[in-house]
Amino acid sequence: MGKKTKEFYVIAHNIRSLFNVGSIFRTADALGATKIYLTGYTGTPQNPIHRRKISKSALGAEEWVPWEYCKSAARLVRQLKVRGVRVVALENNISAISLPKFRPEFPLALVLGEEVNGVPKALLKACGQVLEIPMVGKKESLNVSVAFGIAAYAIVNG
Repeated sequence: MGKKTKEFYVIAHNIRSLFNVGSIFRTADALGATKIYLTGYTGTPQNPIHRRKISKSALGAEEWVPWEYCKSAARLVRQLKVRGVRVVALENNISAISLPKFRPEFPLALVLGEEVNGVPKALLKACGQVLEIPMVGKKESLNVSVAFGIAAYAIVNG
């Protein structure tokens, strides 16, 4: 396992698909994320029914990537900011910083939102900045776990 050099957190808020949650765990492991926070109605590996679906795409990463459940993403964001963590959201179709232009500063937390409606407006306002992945195709969005992989790789290696 590689050496973790950057304090990088993931906040997965209201993620509906347990397979997406598993994929986020697997990608977070690959990129050396410090911890995943599961918030809102995002399923957790602690629930035996959720665990089966999460582990199917996480392939065991849910066993060793540190994670914590927090009901309120807004409260978590406030707590992280008090600890000096820079909090940014990943969203599209709004005024945002293009991912290639973003210069990460650590410690940093990346907020991911629900697959259909994204990050709630109130939570976006609580974040310091909003990032977007530039798109050139006809579709205006990506699957949340795919978008996370692209953004997290750019952030960790930026």
